Amino acid sequence: MKAAIVGYGAMGRETGAALRRKGIPFVSIDPVAADADFRDITAESLAGVDVALDFTRPQAVRGNLERYCAAGVDVVMGTTGWYNETDSIRALVEKGGIGFIWASNFSIGIQMFLRIVAEASRLVDAVSEYDVFIREIHHARKADSPSGTSLSVAGVVMENIARKTVLVTDTLNRRIEPNELHLTSARGGAVPGVHEVVIDGEADTIELRHSARNRSGFASGAVMAAEFVHGKKGFFSMDDLMASLAVGKKGDGHV
Repeated sequence: MKAAIVGYGAMGRETGAALRRKGIPFVSIDPVAADADFRDITAESLAGVDVALDFTRPQAVRGNLERYCAAGVDVVMGTTGWYNETDSIRALVEKGGIGFIWASNFSIGIQMFLRIVAEASRLVDAVSEYDVFIREIHHARKADSPSGTSLSVAGVVMENIARKTVLVTDTLNRRIEPNELHLTSARGGAVPGVHEVVIDGEADTIELRHSARNRSGFASGAVMAAEFVHGKKGFFSMDDLMASLAVGKKGDGHV
């Protein structure tokens, strides 16, 4: 397998290091990084590439994907913020006949955390005396707020607690309603990422917390996703990868 890292910033470089550790050759593509191999996604820069790992901007996702499809290159989509276009992106993947896997966060630790949160939320759903809220912290350079990962965490909570029907991400200057799930974000320093789900009742508090020490977990998960999607056709999520780990074989995808 040969890879292309598209977007050779901090995350792209960490992913490059993870690829090197596995002995997987790659090229880097970035319009501004001085040490990138190529400036743009072209037939030349994708020559011999099997999987592209994309860490760019949400507004570039569709255009980039069209080029990957034209070249027959499978995709690990590490860019977030495009999820309102999921249906049209899925259709483009299906038409292009490539494999595509996406996640708001490729960290295997985060994927385990999401499953723990799902189970805890099912328990909270059955015990009305407990409430739940979410907190997240990221470094000062992070461009989006709330993070894509925290939105995924909120989605898992709301899928499993029927009484939580509205997500609130703004500062509240009023009393929160019982059906609202409050997600708060803080930005500062060099924090790679902290996500917390707090379950609170009159008698006690339960705190579920995932703290990233660095980007290596995200990068390793992205490389695992590249190995998973290589040679497949269809639209996959990290659920498919995690299911393949659980059964000890690569699972069938879906389009």
